[in-house]
Amino acid sequence: MNTEEFVKLMTQEVKMYDLTQPLSVHTPPWPSYMPLGIQYFKRIAGAHMGQGANGQIITSSNHVGTHMDGEIHFYGAGRAIGQVPLEEWVGPGVIVDISDEVEDYSLYTPEMLMKKADIRAGDILIINTGYHRYAWYEKEGDEVRYMVKHPGPSPEFPQWALDMKFKWIGVDCGSADHPMNTILRNWHPNLFVEAEKKLKEKYGKSWEEMFPPEEFYQVMHLKLFPHGLVHAENLGGDIDKLNNRRAFIGAFNVKGIEFESAWTRIVAWSP
Repeated sequence: MNTEEFVKLMTQEVKMYDLTQPLSVHTPPWPSYMPLGIQYFKRIAGAHMGQGANGQIITSSNHVGTHMDGEIHFYGAGRAIGQVPLEEWVGPGVIVDISDEVEDYSLYTPEMLMKKADIRAGDILIINTGYHRYAWYEKEGDEVRYMVKHPGPSPEFPQWALDMKFKWIGVDCGSADHPMNTILRNWHPNLFVEAEKKLKEKYGKSWEEMFPPEEFYQVMHLKLFPHGLVHAENLGGDIDKLNNRRAFIGAFNVKGIEFESAWTRIVAWSP
């Protein structure tokens, strides 16, 4: 394919999809993290000796809205966001919709995903749990449900992800870990009771029997980041338009040389 044919393909035959949440001062950060703050320090009409310009000061943690967790977020010997080559953020992948199979506190398994879509080794894997519908900007917005009750990976999922050598993983909810395998379990003891009751009803095991804390506490962060397998959280946007379809996917992170994580714009291209 020559340059002219490629440009025609990309401009006329391929559609671009934005998988990013809108970002606002109303966007909830991950619990306990600093939220987004925006302040004007100058305005167009307020300049001295002539017309001015709008200028803003922004304060925030890196974990507000759609963002990429970097290796050094949990692994001190890893790479910062800006040290990772652009090639590692883009490539072929798949958006897998499991929203019809999960509910509050559910576990998703490799088998559940593989029966839904064509998942290949080395892919970028985007998981649509359906919980983006509870994000702050949606009609069903429910911050507690979005952050504390969303589905999460089954015990075998982390090793499967490593074996598949995924470039990175994206999820449309508060965390790539199950919320009950994070500190949220302690912060919401009443909801942990709910989650464990459902787990016992379905699997006949307590939470600690199925997820020993020494092995599964924030496993998607602590055990995968040292292997370079990171993830993006809080996806949304056009995610439902690509259910169970393959696409070319890119995460365009702020190239912060010292950033442990970063806001990101996630885009997919598909015929």
